[in-house]
Amino acid sequence: MIILSSDDVLSLLKMSDAIEVVSAAMVEVSNGHATMPLRSIMPLGEGNFMGMMPGSMHEPNCFGIKLVSLFPDNPKSGVSSHQGAVILFESKHGAAIAMMNADLLTAIRTAAASGVATRMLAREASSRLTIIGTGEQARHHLDAMIAVRAIRDVVIAGRNMENAQKFVELAQQKYSEISFSATTDFEASVQSADIICTVTATDDPILFGAWIKPGTHLNVVGSSIPSKREIDSELLIRSRLFVDYRISTLAQAGEVIMAIEKGEIDEAHIVAEIGEVISTSMPGRLNEDDITLYRSLGVVAQDLATASFIVEQAKMRDMGTKVSL
Repeated sequence: MIILSSDDVLSLLKMSDAIEVVSAAMVEVSNGHATMPLRSIMPLGEGNFMGMMPGSMHEPNCFGIKLVSLFPDNPKSGVSSHQGAVILFESKHGAAIAMMNADLLTAIRTAAASGVATRMLAREASSRLTIIGTGEQARHHLDAMIAVRAIRDVVIAGRNMENAQKFVELAQQKYSEISFSATTDFEASVQSADIICTVTATDDPILFGAWIKPGTHLNVVGSSIPSKREIDSELLIRSRLFVDYRISTLAQAGEVIMAIEKGEIDEAHIVAEIGEVISTSMPGRLNEDDITLYRSLGVVAQDLATASFIVEQAKMRDMGTKVSL
């Protein structure tokens, strides 16, 4: 068994590779080749949670579990809100073959999933990006969006102007050819956006349907807790809605659950899982004026496939701490 740290994960997993790995995993999910019980969530008090996500896949042929804690206030201390580990098993004898830090893996694979959706659903000419949120997910989503579209202008919107400006300063150093700006005005930030990513831990909507112009693509990442939502029902109604996994969406996506309970939409409003769009069994964007919305919850298949890729890379480079169980 090998143990891999966040530094190991960072050195072994490029965003471009993660996008391809997650894309293939989502096709497996939609083809019924992954077993994924709904995540179990245990409240820890003070708004903190622990999540347990077991699963198995046909390709790559493996099974495992992600154990992760969600402490939303961690970023105030400079610590990732997601802490934990992914444990990977091989399918021949059932042996545990790897354990790796889950915080960076989760951040990269989540952004990669948004990258996959954007590649499939956003207009080809999309060049103006707005990210609402200034934390770890915002940083990785910037990388993912730039990997799949020719982004020229980026607006970073956050409640705290200082944090938004710090984000812009660092991003400008990394991507000098792109124009960046910071704001606390969420409505103004999305007025001309082609692509919008919401990556906040808000309890209540911070993005509204009346603000969104035709042709926009949105990645709504936010929370996986049914009581929270980042967008209002009008935006959901106006959009062609795509998801990672129908079962988890209907159980854990607050925006969708609340809209169904109010009779504003029904389950058929979900156009397709993104894996169905990738495999071309379901259509994605139909015309230039469609508002396409990808509601991301994250599924354990993404973690397992990404962890398997990391393990193979580690073997080739002889990385990781080897332990006997």
